[in-house]
Amino acid sequence: MKSNRNSSRGRQEGKKNAPLSRRNPKKDTPKSTPLSRKSPKKEFKKIKTTPKSDESSGIRLNKYIANSGICSRREADTYIEHGSVQVNGKLVTEMGYKVQPNDVVQFDGTSITPEQKKYILLNKPKNYITTMDDDRGRKTVMELIANASKERIYPVGRLDRNTTGLLLFTNDGDLAKKLTHPKHNVRKLYHASLDRKLDLKDLEKLRGEVIIEGRKVFIDAVSYINGEPKSEIGIEIHSGRNRIVRKIFEHVGYKVNKLDRVIFAELTKKNLPRGRWRELTTLEVANLQKMK
Repeated sequence: MKSNRNSSRGRQEGKKNAPLSRRNPKKDTPKSTPLSRKSPKKEFKKIKTTPKSDESSGIRLNKYIANSGICSRREADTYIEHGSVQVNGKLVTEMGYKVQPNDVVQFDGTSITPEQKKYILLNKPKNYITTMDDDRGRKTVMELIANASKERIYPVGRLDRNTTGLLLFTNDGDLAKKLTHPKHNVRKLYHASLDRKLDLKDLEKLRGEVIIEGRKVFIDAVSYINGEPKSEIGIEIHSGRNRIVRKIFEHVGYKVNKLDRVIFAELTKKNLPRGRWRELTTLEVANLQKMK
């Protein structure tokens, strides 16, 4: 009996001194303690701050679609939401998704790519309307720049049918928005030919603010044109309201017989005959994009 007791004790001591790899994992592994409440937050923070390639580079999907000439950015968001867009064969409905250089984007099953940015300056003649097309068969400015670009370009702002002068076309939506928003104070200089001489007292009335149709319009500058009759007036504004120059002179009792836009956003008609167009230079584009 004594020997059996000693052998039993030896076996127990042997178990205690056995290497960890030979121990029973169920018996020898200490019970795990619950994770503290802080642990998940630390882990989540670590994952959240890990940079992802599609967040740090690329172009937003709605902008990519707009640059492809399909539609505006706002319209692109609607198409994305309704499942019209696939990237690399997978449906994407995430608004903030960023397209990478090697991604293949499909819109309604057709692959699309951003268009090259184009900037065309036209010296618009009379009797052309500033629209993409006209259901009444009138001549449009698009006929004049039909061969200017294979990309779809659009007029920036408007000139009415009887107004001549500078009109810019582009597919650069960001620049177009900048050039048409009043807060950017884009310079527009017009040569107005009136039906009679402009009295000095009426000229003075047009300096500064005037109220047109219940809304304020600020006239940056207005003056007689040197060497011309007093009916030839130069007027500078930054408002883009429809027919606003004509309405300004009507406000003081004059009719505009001819109206010509001679400067637009520092672009001029120099060496650009009426009815002709040209591409903007790299420097001109850079200067427009620097505008605040």
